[in-house]
Amino acid sequence: MNDDRIQIKGTKEGINATIDIDRFFNFDDMIEALLKKLTIGKGFYKGSSIKIITNLKSLNENDILKLRGILFEDIQIKDCTFEEIKQTDQKENKIFNGVYEGKTKFIKKTIRGGQLVKYYGNIVIIGDINNGAEVYAGGNIVVLGTIKGQVHAGVGGNKKAIISAFNLQPEILQIADIVTIAPDDGIKPSYPELAKIKDNIIVVEPYLPKKYI
Repeated sequence: MNDDRIQIKGTKEGINATIDIDRFFNFDDMIEALLKKLTIGKGFYKGSSIKIITNLKSLNENDILKLRGILFEDIQIKDCTFEEIKQTDQKENKIFNGVYEGKTKFIKKTIRGGQLVKYYGNIVIIGDINNGAEVYAGGNIVVLGTIKGQVHAGVGGNKKAIISAFNLQPEILQIADIVTIAPDDGIKPSYPELAKIKDNIIVVEPYLPKKYI
C-alpha cells in the first residue's frame, strides 16, 4: 500500500523526501515507514543527496542526528539536509478529525496477544482483540467482536472519537488522553456497547436503536 505520509521526488540536486511527520504516532514509527519506502529502491538512493522536508518543530536535535545516521548507514546516502515544510503544505489540524467518515483501515481477522496495530484514521476490525493485543487509532475503533486487549482511540487528542464492540471487556480503554478500564464484576451485557467522552470522562452506553433499549 502506498504511504501518502511520505512523498519522494527526484530533482536535479538529488532526492526530496516530504514527510508529514505529524501523522505518525511517534518518531520511530516515521523512521520505520521511511526506511520501508527507501529500501524498495535502495540501489537508486545509494550515494545520493536527500533533503528531508518536514515540520522541524516536531523534531529535536537528537532525532535529526538519529535520522541522519540511519540514512547514512542503512541506505548509504551521500548527504542529508533538512528544510522546514511550507505552512501551506501542512495539515490545518494535526488531530485526525474524520471520525464520522474518512480514512478507515479494515482488518478481517482477530488481533492476537502480543500484536500491535496502529493507524492514523479509523479502524474497523471484523474479529476480536485478544488479551495482550494493542490497537491505536487516530479516529474511531469499531470491533465486530470482543475487545479484551488494549484499545486507544483519538490518538493525538481527538475527543470526538469513539470505541464500540459487540462485547467490551478491555484491559485498557483510552480516548484522547482519558483512560479507563472495564469493571471486574463479572457482569457482561448481551448487547453491543459504545464508549465515548462525555463531560471529560469516558462513558459506556448500549449501542442499539432506541426502540430496543
